[in-house]
Amino acid sequence: MVDCHVGKNMFLIKKPKKIDLKIYNRGVNSPQNFYGLPKKILFCKQCTYTNQKPNSEQEYKHNINKKKPTLKIQADEICSACKIQEKKKNIDWDKRKKLLEKLCDKYRKKNGEFDCIVPGSGGKDSFYAALKLKEEYGMNPLTVTASPHLYTDWGRKNFYSWLGSGFSNYLFTPNIKVQRLLTRLSLEKLLHPFQPFIMGQMYFPPKIASQLGINLIFYGENPSEYGNKSSENEVPTKNINYFTTKNHKNIFISGLKISDLEKKFKLSKNDLYPYLPLKRKEIGKKLNVQYLGFYIPWHPQECYYYASQKGGFEVSPERNVGTYSKYASLDDKMDDLHWYTTFIKFGIGRATYDSSQEIRNKEITKEEGLNLVKKYDGEYPARFEKEIFEYLTISQDDYGDISKLFEKNKMDRNYFNSLCDQFRSPHIWYKENNKWKIRK
Repeated sequence: MVDCHVGKNMFLIKKPKKIDLKIYNRGVNSPQNFYGLPKKILFCKQCTYTNQKPNSEQEYKHNINKKKPTLKIQADEICSACKIQEKKKNIDWDKRKKLLEKLCDKYRKKNGEFDCIVPGSGGKDSFYAALKLKEEYGMNPLTVTASPHLYTDWGRKNFYSWLGSGFSNYLFTPNIKVQRLLTRLSLEKLLHPFQPFIMGQMYFPPKIASQLGINLIFYGENPSEYGNKSSENEVPTKNINYFTTKNHKNIFISGLKISDLEKKFKLSKNDLYPYLPLKRKEIGKKLNVQYLGFYIPWHPQECYYYASQKGGFEVSPERNVGTYSKYASLDDKMDDLHWYTTFIKFGIGRATYDSSQEIRNKEITKEEGLNLVKKYDGEYPARFEKEIFEYLTISQDDYGDISKLFEKNKMDRNYFNSLCDQFRSPHIWYKENNKWKIRK
């Protein structure tokens, strides 16, 4: 992996080393598996998922040495996400709807004050959730948003359409220089350019809820619908461990300890605050974090149709890179790079995620899904390349002496490709005739 040389007076993010191509030979027996991924690659017989798919976790614990939790595929060759979908068919949704009505009755403010928070960016899911709660359940949602890295034109338009459909919003935009630096470090250390944004996105809603005294937060669907532990789907609440900790010791951001970020990169506590989970004692006992998808059968395409018809949500004018869809994850140009790095690390890309979901929802067949995966997974994200690489460049003009902590502070395609090669797990990849290929 990319390493940092720490000396008495030096801390250096080194350039990627030359990889040992012997471990990527096609004929290697029992090739090494990185990140603690399952060595035996299994495929779900119903959708396009593999057991290499990473699950959501506590981001502040994530570093290069931590084993990554992944999707479970049992002996029957069916993944946990497909099993959750089957279970949903037997749920009494009328009964669940009454539970939602009861929950809303408990928290609804009759004087029109904000009584719940809906986090989001104005994408189809947050658009749908806020409209549904307001128009059908009489709630008074406050929408909250952690700013993306680089807005797409259509993402920004949908954000304002969301607010234009009748919502107030708390938008938090972090120090852009800090976010750029943390994003570059996260790419170097974890090949995860989305991690700082994910952390800000996860921790901002409970922080603002605590500050404003709003005790109810609604998210959309439970991550168990995409492979997280099935037991999480049995309850309507989000585990507060995702966004809280007992203390801030042993916290990692961008794969580095807070002490390194403060001492070596001169980041202050204010700089790091958006990316830090709340301490448990900061969360009031009254805070109730719920999944709306527990009460309403969550269907991504239906969310899109609802948001489009009632709020003017619009799809992207072009398909998303690495997939065939046009209606999900539209607001951030960094999305393209994020999905590409996911493909590099786990051998599955955005088309796998989209097709698996649509197969489970009976919108496409598995055969169609496999063809879409073969056509689009791993497509290089060229469309916003120039802007993204400028964003990830830590220049001396912008960062002064901090730029000297990078052996190469400029980001370009050659450097990015070399970085990607460091993170290819040999049990997934082999190299033949100067081309990278998936083993299985």
